[in-house]
Order: sequence, then structure tokens, then C-alpha cells
Amino acid sequence: MKVNDSHTAKKKSFIQLPQYPGGKKAFKEFVSQNLIYPEEALKNRIEGLVYVEYEVNNQGEVSDISIKKGIGCGCDEETIRIISLMVYEPVRNRGMRVKSKIKARILFKLPEPSIVDSGKSVTINYSVTEKKVIEKNPTKSYSYTINMG
Repeated sequence: MKVNDSHTAKKKSFIQLPQYPGGKKAFKEFVSQNLIYPEEALKNRIEGLVYVEYEVNNQGEVSDISIKKGIGCGCDEETIRIISLMVYEPVRNRGMRVKSKIKARILFKLPEPSIVDSGKSVTINYSVTEKKVIEKNPTKSYSYTINMG
């Protein structure tokens, strides 16, 4: 005789949740292809995770986007822009119209600095500004150019 135990029985889900076409991997790829790093965040060297929550209706349309934890400097607005571009797969729930809340995180990571290689020599520019209040000339500026090659 077969006994249904709550530990061994499969959990049935009567309501289907919307899925991004292609799953999590496609979601991350979409974000990385469409993300435009905000200029203000680049200047201030801001990076981190933005936590966002939004609703997806039975047609796969995104609405009611809200930032739960942001990092500022334009990254929150860019997250809202990215999420609003998304379209999920439509869900059929036996004729019922269901809105689902989805939480996500968008990572803002500063791009790696690049060194321009022009032929055989590499040029790195570095400048330092020094301020002294006591002297008559309050600002001194130094500029260094390092040529490697």
C-alpha cells in the first residue's frame, strides 16, 4: 500500500510564475548588453548592487518598478530603465489574470582601466595637485609622463 507523505510528495504549484525567456543566464546577458554606466557614477567611482522590485502581469509586461536599496549617482535610474525594457514570457493560469512581484539585483562594476598601447611604447599620464595655504602661491601642480618601451 502506497502512503502519501508530505516529505515525499511533490509540491504542486497551481499558479505559474513569469519567467524571463532563457532564464537567469539570459537575464544577466540582457542586463550586461543594455547597461549604460552613468557618467556621474564613473566620476565618483561608485559601484555596487541595486536591489529592485517590480510586477509582471500575465502578458509579460513589467510595471510598478521600485528601488528597494540603491547606490545613487544615476545607477538607480539606470536600473529602472533596464527593467522597463524587459518583456517576460506570457503566463496562462487557467484564465486568471495574475500579477507577480519579482525581486532582482543589478550589479554596477566599474570597468577595468585600460592602458593604451601605441606600438612598442606605453604612455601613462599621472598628475598631482598640491594645495598649500601658507604660501603665496596656493596651488602647485605636477605632471608626470612615464614612457615604457
